[in-house]
Amino acid sequence: MSAVAAPTAVRAPRGRTGLAAVVVACGASVLAYALQAMGLSGERPDNVVVYAVAFTGFAVAGWYAIRRFAHAADPVLYPTAVLLGGLGLAMLYRLMVDRGHPEFAAEQAVWLVVGLASFVLALVVIRDVRQLDAYTYTIGLAGLILLLLPIVPGVGTEINGAKLWVNLGVVTFQPAEAGRILIVIFLASYLSQRREMLAAGVGRLGLPRPKDLGPLILAWGASLVVLFLERDMGASLLLFGVFVVMVWVATGRWSYLVLGLALFAIGAYIGYLAFSHVQVRVDAWLHAMDPKVVADQGYQLAQGWFALATGGMVGTGLGQGSPTLIPYVGSDFILAAFGEELGMLGVAALLLLYLVLVGRGLRIAVERTDGFEKLLAVGLTTLLGLQVFVIAGGVLRLIPLTGVPLPLVSYGGTSRVATAIVLALLVRTSAGPWFRARRERSAPTEEQADG
Repeated sequence: MSAVAAPTAVRAPRGRTGLAAVVVACGASVLAYALQAMGLSGERPDNVVVYAVAFTGFAVAGWYAIRRFAHAADPVLYPTAVLLGGLGLAMLYRLMVDRGHPEFAAEQAVWLVVGLASFVLALVVIRDVRQLDAYTYTIGLAGLILLLLPIVPGVGTEINGAKLWVNLGVVTFQPAEAGRILIVIFLASYLSQRREMLAAGVGRLGLPRPKDLGPLILAWGASLVVLFLERDMGASLLLFGVFVVMVWVATGRWSYLVLGLALFAIGAYIGYLAFSHVQVRVDAWLHAMDPKVVADQGYQLAQGWFALATGGMVGTGLGQGSPTLIPYVGSDFILAAFGEELGMLGVAALLLLYLVLVGRGLRIAVERTDGFEKLLAVGLTTLLGLQVFVIAGGVLRLIPLTGVPLPLVSYGGTSRVATAIVLALLVRTSAGPWFRARRERSAPTEEQADG
């Protein structure tokens, strides 16, 4: 066996494993859609065959794109994402039909296709993630502009006390979703270039030198700017949390992690004192079952708990519960809808799927030898993991609720597209440069060369 032919023998089973996993994910997604429709009407949906063909066709097309442009990619990331997207689409269909707005479910299906197209486009355009390392400050500036775009007069739109949306007339979106991805790329490039300087500590505890605290203070200030100007606790938490984790991984210094947590606690307390809607959410979190709170600001959180209690361990069955009693069940509380109809076992299974994404992302980071690739994989994985923790922790009442969508599952087109791009970057990082992989596949083996 030649040295060049050996990798080919390893990659073939990886491709078959990935296709089999995609087919299983499509089958489970179509089954969830059919069961939701039968639970609502008692009859098999007329369009289930069309839905199955369309969903499977798009999913397999995405898998083919991976085989074509990222041949040696991780075989688990994409099928897991397909399953999460399919389960989320089935639940959104059930919720929107029950509320008399099936067109909203169709809209989310279109956004899922747009997300898939963005996934493929990212794989085609970004042949090597290390190309991004050459545009450190340009990418950082673009990310900062997108983060702050909602505060521009006449462009930003305030919803539920937070100014996160940009309304361009024909489309409304959250630019911060793309901004966070660009900030992660910027941080991966910046920290990979300065990791040795930042890792230099002082004293037995290895505390960072005062002059090296600048990036941490700047990130803290940026998160406070997002908090004060956009009034979004969730976005501020994600931005600062991702930065602290990436600095910790880059330097290996626990002191950065401790200082980051202390600064976040100070910022959260400042936000609590400054904004009434943050105080309302904290009070609802602390006194969710108080009758006075339930009747007012704690109504949604209480209904989410009632839904989880109704579902118990195994749930009421798909389409058999009453999750639409929760006001924002399609966005903030979709996890409670799964809890009512699939029970705690279903919620645990859903969270385990996210754990698979996080685990594979961290494995990609461990396998990379290039500092930029390693930090990029860590940052993107942390972005996904923190987002799931923030929304799941809020629904389960571990932390105060923030308006962060559950990736690939909650209502929201911008979030679906942004998550698809995150997954594309992870897939590209795991596969390595496309042109190098193409040369390896086309290179003759020793037997062919000798013959």
